[in-house]
Amino acid sequence: MIPLVGVPKSIAESLEKYRELFPRAKGFETVSRFITGLILSPNKTLEGIHSQQLWEEGKAIKRRAMHHGVFEARWKSEEIMPKHREIIASEHQDRGQEVISLDWTLTHHEKGEKIYGVKKQYDYVEGKMSRYQTVVTASIANREIIDGIEVVVQEPNYEKEEFAYLEMTSQESYEQMEQVKERLLELLYYQKNRLAYRKRTEIAVDIVKQIEAEARFPKANYAFDNGVLNLTLTEVIEQSGKHWVSEIEKNRNINWKGNWTRVDVIEEELKNTSPSSFRHCQVQGRNGKLKSFWAFTKVVRLKKYGKKRLVIAHETEDLSDTPRFLITDALHWDISRIIQTWNYRWSVEVFHEFSKQITGLESSQVRKEEAVKRHFRLSCVAQSMLQRVTCSGQTSEKFKFAKEKPTIGQRMYFLNREALGQLLSLAEGLFAQGKSCQDILEVFMPA
Repeated sequence: MIPLVGVPKSIAESLEKYRELFPRAKGFETVSRFITGLILSPNKTLEGIHSQQLWEEGKAIKRRAMHHGVFEARWKSEEIMPKHREIIASEHQDRGQEVISLDWTLTHHEKGEKIYGVKKQYDYVEGKMSRYQTVVTASIANREIIDGIEVVVQEPNYEKEEFAYLEMTSQESYEQMEQVKERLLELLYYQKNRLAYRKRTEIAVDIVKQIEAEARFPKANYAFDNGVLNLTLTEVIEQSGKHWVSEIEKNRNINWKGNWTRVDVIEEELKNTSPSSFRHCQVQGRNGKLKSFWAFTKVVRLKKYGKKRLVIAHETEDLSDTPRFLITDALHWDISRIIQTWNYRWSVEVFHEFSKQITGLESSQVRKEEAVKRHFRLSCVAQSMLQRVTCSGQTSEKFKFAKEKPTIGQRMYFLNREALGQLLSLAEGLFAQGKSCQDILEVFMPA
C-alpha cells in the first residue's frame, strides 16, 4: 500500500473541471484526496482512505475533519451529477450508437444495519437474508466507454411493519385526550411514510425526466429489463422523441389473432408450426464482434402500451435455447437494431461490477442520508475518471491482447506510478534536509 502524497496529476487535472462546485480550496483538496482513495486505496472506506494519506507538515487533518470535508461541508453535492453529465456528454456524441441503460443493484452491508437505506431482506441473488441498500442506476455506453450518470438510493419500505404495529396497539376506546393525540400522530406518520415511499420504477422515471430536461445526450435511446418497465416511463421517453427497448416476462399477454395470449405460448406455437419464421440475422455487439440470432418479429398490441414491435430471439439455429422476448416502441426498426440496442443494456451491469470492485460503490460505512448519497456520487465520478486516464511510457508485452488500447489495469498501474513518484519526491526533499532513513520511515509509516 503506497502512502498517498496529495493527488496524482492525472486525477487532479480531471477534477479541476468540478472545481466550481467547491467554494473553499481546502474542501476541494479534501474531496480530491477522497476520490484518489476511491481509486487507489485497497480499503475504500473513509477510515481506510484517511489512513493512507500523507499530509504536509503542519497541515495534517484528523479523520473527523476529513469526514466533515467530504460528507458534511457545504459544497454543492446536489449539482455534482448534473455537472458530471455535462462533462462527459461530449465524449458520447458522434461516436456511433449510444444507449442509456436503466437498472437497479444491491449494495451489501452485513454489519451496517444503521447505514441509511439498509434493510434486512431476502436477497434473491445470494438466496438468503441479507442487509443491503437498493440503488437505482443509469449509465450511458458507446463502443468505447461506459459512464454512470445517476445513482439513487431507494428508501426501505417499512409499511408492513408499521401497519402491524398499528394493528397490535389498536384500542377500541381511549380514556385520555393525550392518548388520542399520540395515536393520531402515529397514524399521520404512517400515512406520511406510505406516501413518501417511492418504487424503483418511480425513481427510474424521475431519472429519465432529469436526463431529458438537461438534453446532454440527444441521440441516446434507452434499454432496460422488465424490472424497470412501466407505462409512465415509456411515455416520458417517447414524449422526449427517444425510443426504448425492454425485455418482457414470458407470461406477458399480447393480442394474437384476436385473443390475449401469453407470449411464451406464441413462441412455442411458432417454433412447432412455423420454424422458418425465425430468420437468421447477425448483430454487432459493443466489442465489434458479430453474433448470430434467429428471431421472429411482428407489430402486436399490448394492454395499456398499445402497438409495439415484438421480437422473439434465439441464439441457436435449432431454437432449443431459452428465448428472449423484447418489445420496443420503434415500429420501424429492424430485428438487428432492436437486438443490438438491447445488448447495450448489459453495459449497466458492467458499471455495477466496475464501481463495486474498483471505485468503492459498495464500501460506504457512513450512516446519514446525505453522506451515503455523496459517497455514491463521488464513486460514480471516480469510475468515469479512471477510464479516461491517459497512459504514457513503454507498452508492456503482456498487454498486447488489448490492441494498443490501455486496459483498466494499465491505467491503475500508471496512477500508482504517479503516486509513487510523489512519494519519492517527498523522500528526496526530506533527505536533502538531512533526515535519516528512520526519520523518513516515521513520516511514511508511523510506529
